[in-house]
Amino acid sequence: MSNNGQAHFKSRFGYIMVAAGAAIGLGNIWKFPYLAYRGGGGIFLVTYIIIIILMAHPMVEMETAIGRFGKSDTVSVYEKISKKWGFVGWIANICTLGINMFYVVVGGWVLKYAVQFIVSGDFGEDTNVFFNGFISKPVEPIVWAFIVMFITSFLLLFGITEIVEKVTSVIMPILFVILIFCAVYACATLPNAVDGLKYYLVPNFRHFNFKVFADAVTQVLFSVGIGWGIFTTLGANISDSSNLKSDAVMVSVMDTLAAVLAGFVVIPTAFGAGMDVTKGPALLFDVMAGIYGSLPGGRLIGSLFFIGVLFAVFSSLFTFFEISVKTFEEKLQMGRQKGVIVVSIIIFIGNILVSLGFGPLEGFKLPWPSFTGLEMYGLYDWLDCFTGYVLLPLGCLLTCIFVAKVWGFDAYEKELFSNGRDGKLKSFDKLLTVAVIPVFMIIVFLNVFGFLG
Repeated sequence: MSNNGQAHFKSRFGYIMVAAGAAIGLGNIWKFPYLAYRGGGGIFLVTYIIIIILMAHPMVEMETAIGRFGKSDTVSVYEKISKKWGFVGWIANICTLGINMFYVVVGGWVLKYAVQFIVSGDFGEDTNVFFNGFISKPVEPIVWAFIVMFITSFLLLFGITEIVEKVTSVIMPILFVILIFCAVYACATLPNAVDGLKYYLVPNFRHFNFKVFADAVTQVLFSVGIGWGIFTTLGANISDSSNLKSDAVMVSVMDTLAAVLAGFVVIPTAFGAGMDVTKGPALLFDVMAGIYGSLPGGRLIGSLFFIGVLFAVFSSLFTFFEISVKTFEEKLQMGRQKGVIVVSIIIFIGNILVSLGFGPLEGFKLPWPSFTGLEMYGLYDWLDCFTGYVLLPLGCLLTCIFVAKVWGFDAYEKELFSNGRDGKLKSFDKLLTVAVIPVFMIIVFLNVFGFLG
């Protein structure tokens, strides 16, 4: 416990596991493989890694430094530096609540598939029929989502530096072992998996365009978790003795490794089985269930794979919930227990609506502005666009402006490097903050509103 009463992580390993766990989730294992395939395989992978270096790593540093300096919720940490800038934290809270409203639903799907593999491994003759039939049900998906939400909320009652830190420190290493095992299994047992590996690893520059770049930037935003309060929230629980720069490197590397490993599992597996890799969000469930259901030992591998994905879901949700819980607890002065309950209720109401959007409310659409005219999206797609393609880049852009113009590079350097103990801010770091990252964000905005085609 620090002098101001703020609880600290018990160890550097515990913090890195929680921070990496927050970053490593469905974005890595669910979204990354199909975006990598759609974006040209190898060229998308190379672009993704470059963006991690130029954008994700410095953003993790900036957000963590703001959090440690403020030592409070994601609104108050900005207000401690400038009273006028608390709105950045409120944007982060709106963003994370919106993401949780569909993330928990998909987490419920993962739990359902993990249990289905363990119990029987039977998904019928057509896995696509099973998937669509399940998600369109009015009640069952909501029940699975509630189980995921309840477990997350219950553990957070004790604070993120207590049971959550201990649980995450165990499940994160297991997740990496499972991903490596499944990747080796796929490449060793499927005859055409090598073709998938070549497509995934060998860059073809003819596939590169601004659309691919914008998709890669957006994927990094969602996958690493920058722009929506994750690292300002976690940073508040880091001791002053921690080296923020080296910790940021570890988090960025682990997140990238998890995404790359997920690609090693999904793309060669789907290639080797001759299945459609372009199914988008259904890829993880439809394709992987179909493949593992037909392979020798597939039920065991499928069970392990979806257990691993479930671990990734929980490791992310702990921090996703914590962002708003901490704000309700401290900024709105609700206390821990009431904050957890209120946040959980808000999220679960959203979960119900999003889940019903795949079934009884499938016809309910919301307008989305585009350069080519208004488009109509279901609630899941609308929330995905609003949070991932608008609020996340907006959060990053505002954070860059905040660090460069409001807090100032001198004060930022003092916090990031602990008064020079851990290094010095370079001119290149400043260039990334004032020019490179903002340009990346503008490209994302142009993409989501239809200017890039």
